Amino acid sequence: MPPLVFTSPSLSTKLPLLHHSTIPSATHSHRPHLSGDPPRTVVITSGKGGVGKTTATANLSASLARLGFRVTSIDADAGLRNLDLLLGLENRVHFTASDVFSGECRLDQALIRDRRFNNLHLLCLSKPRSKLPLSFGSKTITYLVDALKTLEPDNPVQFILIDCPAGVDAGFVTAIAPADEAILVTTPDITALRDADRVAGLLECDGIKDIKIVVNRVRADLVRGEDMMSPLDVQEMLGLPLLGVIPEDAEVIRSTNRGSPLVLNDPPAPAGIAFEQAAWRLVEGDTMTAVALEEADRQPKRGFGWFSFFGR
Repeated sequence: MPPLVFTSPSLSTKLPLLHHSTIPSATHSHRPHLSGDPPRTVVITSGKGGVGKTTATANLSASLARLGFRVTSIDADAGLRNLDLLLGLENRVHFTASDVFSGECRLDQALIRDRRFNNLHLLCLSKPRSKLPLSFGSKTITYLVDALKTLEPDNPVQFILIDCPAGVDAGFVTAIAPADEAILVTTPDITALRDADRVAGLLECDGIKDIKIVVNRVRADLVRGEDMMSPLDVQEMLGLPLLGVIPEDAEVIRSTNRGSPLVLNDPPAPAGIAFEQAAWRLVEGDTMTAVALEEADRQPKRGFGWFSFFGR
């Protein structure tokens, strides 16, 4: 995708127009109003692997931290953790939650602070190629999250984001246990949507009613040619509110290999802008409205580019 300048779509949130010099940050004069009672515990899941859960977790974490919120991200994939790589923290993970429970370190020692943001921390459940004890389950991770909420009474965490492992087995059941909200990441293909629909049902059975979807890797040209489902189609199939639509973007791979979240790119990439907007909606408890391409074509454009096609 060519590096174009995009303006934000017309949203129901109070989002400013996003240009290269006005990406929302902790120092921006306009900051979203935090909805709900902090700390908010949000699990990011999908069911199907490879749809962008970890990418979404990394970018939402960085966006929230840059807006000034205190964030702790938990990589709940015990066997195949990757969140530390996307945040560029892989060389600083010396202790994990498993070490905390075995008595080898304190909880605050297992938290890795991001050097770019003092208010962003990472916690990994275990080290690569190591297994969690059989006793580590839903009650244990719930106890862990409760401990994080009270770790700094004078400066408490406001968001706890849990990067859920793929599948719907024991790792999934463990990861969703402490969550009050869920972000369901999917791509607009039938295999991912079938898994997402199954996961949505499991989340509701577990008592998580606040579920929003992020549609990842959308290509406007394929949607126009009716070779890909639109975000509106996805929303209607799943019957869930839409938090964000992320375009296919080659910068995602580049940022992953650099160990730097996409939202920190300067100039910003289209996918990075979309993640920023999703973070704003998450903070304010808002959603976006997907529109059909025909309706988008009839509406006067307030800018140009990819975002004009799919939502407001």
